[in-house]
Amino acid sequence: MESHQRDLANLHGRTMHSAASPTPAIMIQGTGSNVGKSLLVAGLCRYFADQGLNVRPFKPQNMSNNAAAVDGGEIGRAQALQARAARVTPSVHMNPILLKPESERGSQLIVHGQRFGRLEARDFTSKRERLMPFVMESFTRLVGEADLVIVEGAGSPAETNLRGGDIANMGFAREAHVPVILAGDIDRGGVIASLVGTHAVLDAADQAMIRGFLINKFRGDPALFADGLGTIAARTGWRSIGILPWFPEAGRLPAEDAMDLRRGSPNAKGTIRIAVPVLPRIANFDDLDPLRLEPSVMLTFVERGQALPGNADLVILPGSKATIADLAVFREEGWDIDLKAHIRRGGTVLGLCGGYQMLGLSIADPDGLEGPAGTAVGLGHLAIDTVLTGDKAVRPVRAQALDHAAPIEAYEIHLGHSNGADCARPLFQIDGRLEGARSPDGRVLGTYLHGLFTADAFRRAFLGWLANGPAGGNGEAPLAYDATIEATLDSLAAHMGRHIDTAALLSIAHSRS
Repeated sequence: MESHQRDLANLHGRTMHSAASPTPAIMIQGTGSNVGKSLLVAGLCRYFADQGLNVRPFKPQNMSNNAAAVDGGEIGRAQALQARAARVTPSVHMNPILLKPESERGSQLIVHGQRFGRLEARDFTSKRERLMPFVMESFTRLVGEADLVIVEGAGSPAETNLRGGDIANMGFAREAHVPVILAGDIDRGGVIASLVGTHAVLDAADQAMIRGFLINKFRGDPALFADGLGTIAARTGWRSIGILPWFPEAGRLPAEDAMDLRRGSPNAKGTIRIAVPVLPRIANFDDLDPLRLEPSVMLTFVERGQALPGNADLVILPGSKATIADLAVFREEGWDIDLKAHIRRGGTVLGLCGGYQMLGLSIADPDGLEGPAGTAVGLGHLAIDTVLTGDKAVRPVRAQALDHAAPIEAYEIHLGHSNGADCARPLFQIDGRLEGARSPDGRVLGTYLHGLFTADAFRRAFLGWLANGPAGGNGEAPLAYDATIEATLDSLAAHMGRHIDTAALLSIAHSRS
């Protein structure tokens, strides 16, 4: 603790832009995807921010269809959460390169928050020299503002086949001279092999960037893993930064990876049944997180091969990064037939962004912005037609629900415009314009707005309308979403402070040269 306090004093006392004393920075890389890097960075951001440091999160390159609209552009949802954890306003410079997958082999390329076209996977290595300057520009800007920068890697540095074009892991760490902590996930098994194996496949210069390791998602008595720590240290030369026990409250925080949709709803006793079909290019599925946590709701994610449940009160068609392609999958699964039956039974349907477009009469992509150029016939439940155009809407908005006296802080991220007869029955008013559409019977709804359900008053009013009465009929208090997120970040920071050697982390961050 004394060393920790000394490091904090050094941070507060140093000259921010001194060339001889670069801003301390630390990078969290992982032995694979989903080992918990995003959560580790969020927890460290909140921990050090609460110690009085001016902290900035940073991820050189992210691949995600879960994005947030910030600062006139878009970044990965995880970086927006990390900025919140650091108690700072999110910026496009916290995630300068964002890849939004549109197919198995290609992604939409976002640079400094703005759409830069499409990037094929086979071309990425050759683009390193073009993209790294954008990464370094953003990093330089952040270190000029901060006392401490906490960087998140992507995937694993052990993917040596990608090393030549890497800007996300060791390619960045060596360019920016940022020391690395390597995280391993013991919950999935094989953590010793994954850490030692990563060391084995890295070249000597990359090995030297790693100054320590930590074990994440541990269950049981940490003393039983003492020999494991010794084995890893002996075979790698890296020091242990700690063993972080399983953090059960992690499920309350927004997820970025579609794999996390399998968590489903924790509320088996929820009286309002909501079903969500999981499409291959599902996007901005964090729209559903407040519903998943709401005690009155039982939220079911419907995987391919399963039918939409016949007892659902509401079916939500979420956003998509490849709307026409996902619409084809929706039909292949027979969900179009299930949806018709749901509507005949008097069920409600809500389309969000790409899901809104699918509910219409047609979707035209004349320039091939999301795939091959062409037009697709929609599901036909809303009298609207959509044309995808190159002018992408990316903006935060303050909306007013026309049926509820509840203001909503939301955002838009979409290509294209929708128009038609059902737009004459809008859902929201935004700065004098009307937005959204509904069917004549009011049971099929569509909107381009994301983040609707984070607004407690709107969410409760909507669920009450859906249930024909007050939401929360299972006796539990309704969710206070923002308060839940804040409390969870505080708990995560305290959890990490108890189990990770934060003084060692700061010392390593100071070693940047």
